[in-house]
Amino acid sequence: MSLRVLAVVLPLLLCGAGAPPDTPAPGPVRVIGSQGAGCIAGAVRLPDTQPGLQTIRLSRSAFWGHPDTIAALQLLGRRAQESGLPDIYAGDISGPRGGPLRGGHFSHQMGIDADVWLDMIPPHPVLPPAEREALEPASLVRPDGRAVDPATWRPTHITLLRLAAGLPHVDRILVNPAIKKQLCQESLASLGGDRAWLRLIRPWWGHASHMHIRFRCPDDQPACVQAPPPPPGDGCDATLQWWFDQLDQPPKPAPAKPAAPPPLPAACATILSAPAP
Repeated sequence: MSLRVLAVVLPLLLCGAGAPPDTPAPGPVRVIGSQGAGCIAGAVRLPDTQPGLQTIRLSRSAFWGHPDTIAALQLLGRRAQESGLPDIYAGDISGPRGGPLRGGHFSHQMGIDADVWLDMIPPHPVLPPAEREALEPASLVRPDGRAVDPATWRPTHITLLRLAAGLPHVDRILVNPAIKKQLCQESLASLGGDRAWLRLIRPWWGHASHMHIRFRCPDDQPACVQAPPPPPGDGCDATLQWWFDQLDQPPKPAPAKPAAPPPLPAACATILSAPAP
């Protein structure tokens, strides 16, 4: 193991279970690295109950993020409430200092990613945090993965996804390919409707019961690696059909051993090992 990798991994091991400390790193906000290998200092926590928004499954989720990420989620809750939607459920954002989350959720490492559940079947009463542990939002996708499930799909899903796409600094929103397909079909049926927002809705495996909102790197964070933007167009073309073509392919053999996650940037060692404030 190289000294660079050891310098980053050792603080994780000292914290137990391979996870960063459970307190935010002190000091000004710093976002370092990329979606699959990064960290954050100066993170703030999303409150458990906000107008139009509730965190769920606190024992399994992490709700820390860049201040702009937290503000955007609070804005989404307010706009959803103003639109007559039931309370939205917030899942993983990032750990207090970023880095890999417990359970192998590797894409939420810099405080600029957030999972929002797509449960739009009311009622959503405000529950005490302990009662939110058992919530299991239903899948919106048929078991065969080729279309949404009419038993769980609602027009309000379009409203919520469109509100999310209109948040400040959104880079992209990941949903199941079947959900993207449904959005394309319903938007095409609405002649004269605005379709520009669909460019930000991108298909990805899984994501049948939640959307993954990814925000752009903040302008004042040069150590944050920005991914290329989504391609031009609304994404309702042949590139979408590719995802469904893969369902007809034979399953690929499982690798002999899981690929090792990429090492964290060396600058993350200071953040991960800093004393608790």
